[in-house]
This record gives sequence, structure tokens and C-alpha cells, in this order.
Amino acid sequence: MVVKEHGVGISLRRLDGSLFVELALLGTLTHEDYGLFVPMIDKAMKETPDVKMDMLVDLCELEGWEPRAAWDDFRFGLAHRSDFKKLAIVGNARWQKLAAKLSDWFAGGETRYFEDRTSALAWLIPEGA
Repeated sequence: MVVKEHGVGISLRRLDGSLFVELALLGTLTHEDYGLFVPMIDKAMKETPDVKMDMLVDLCELEGWEPRAAWDDFRFGLAHRSDFKKLAIVGNARWQKLAAKLSDWFAGGETRYFEDRTSALAWLIPEGA
């Protein structure tokens, strides 16, 4: 039997007046995956109402979304549009770079694409911050 892994690794931290969220996406995401991590982010944002969100999204192991999950992703971006300060997307495929450009249109704040996590973190959390 072959088991296809999918899901989201999530880390939430308060860092110098912002909420730092790190997501690692794996496999083909489902609606149920969004049902697990979106409430965590929603709760963290509600508990820190005057704080902006810096987010790192690692797409390196992402294969895609089920249709309903793609809709969930779009709705999440719109719901938190004004909450983003910086969004770093880490990937290793052309379609991921294009997805980052598309995210820049919908997410508030600034979005950048990176090919490695270290560069993304350096941009999100500048030295001395």
C-alpha cells in the first residue's frame, strides 16, 4: 500500500512586535488541512489585534491543492489581506514562482519569492531587528 503524505507544518511565534508564521506545505493539500491550520492563525491574529504578520511559506514539497483547498487558500489570503507585513515564499519550481507573483496581487504587504529558506529568513527578519 502506498501512502501519499499531505499536510501543513506550522510554527507561530511573536517576534519584535509582529506575529511570525512559518508554514511548510507537503503533498496535495486538502480542505481538511486548511481546517487544521487556519483556525490557529485566526486565533493568533485575534489575540494580537494591532500586530502585523510576517509569514514564510515553504512550497518545496508541495504538489498542489485539491479544488476546494485552492478555494480555501484564496479565501485565507483575502481574509488576512490587511494583516500581512511581509510574505516570503520559498520554492523550487517555476509554477511556485508564478504563484508568488499572483499572491503579491492579493496579499497586503510585500511578497517575495526565494529559492532557499536562509535568504527568506534574512529578508523577513533583518539582522539587528
